Amino acid sequence: MTTLRTRIRSGLVAGADRLERRLFPEAFTADEHWLRVAMNEAVDEFLNGLDVATLSAAEISGSASANRGWGQFQTLDYPAFDICAPVTLTERFDVVICEQVLEHVLDPWAGVANLAELCRPGGYVVITSPFLVRVHELPQYGMFDYWRFTPRGLQLMVEKVGLEVVESGQWGNRMGVMANLTHWSARRRWHPMRNEPEVPVQIWCIGRRPH
Repeated sequence: MTTLRTRIRSGLVAGADRLERRLFPEAFTADEHWLRVAMNEAVDEFLNGLDVATLSAAEISGSASANRGWGQFQTLDYPAFDICAPVTLTERFDVVICEQVLEHVLDPWAGVANLAELCRPGGYVVITSPFLVRVHELPQYGMFDYWRFTPRGLQLMVEKVGLEVVESGQWGNRMGVMANLTHWSARRRWHPMRNEPEVPVQIWCIGRRPH
């Protein structure tokens, strides 16, 4: 009887795993992530509204925005640039982009303050971060997962460092939460894009440094 129960249980688990893979096929690049679609569209809409050819931009530990046609673009990579350490870089930028980084730093308050410090008066700081997603780490590269921020919490951090919030947003739904329990899901036509504010999966906030 015990053996039969074990076989039934194993069969149910295997069937559930196969169903999950069919419903939520794995994404192999960040561009495929279903959970980033709404966030990426919001950030794209904001950045596309800027006269980027006349602006300088810096992206923290990434280059996803490198090909937007900036007047000047620079990637600030860890460990050469530590977002939590006092800023020694003398250059300042019109747009500072920090996407999916803040949850991995030791001191996010210092990190947001340094993003503001890197920004020229009148410039913008763009921050995105996950909320209801699984822990994701790459210990072999020294990348650990420390924090989660609610939409209100991220907005508060931006305001506390002296930035004016010009836009904030969130996206998520219950199926989206389920989709990333074991892996990152690629978007498929049956995945709902409705937003359920009580279960944000991704959040973003854009602040402006006063003149």
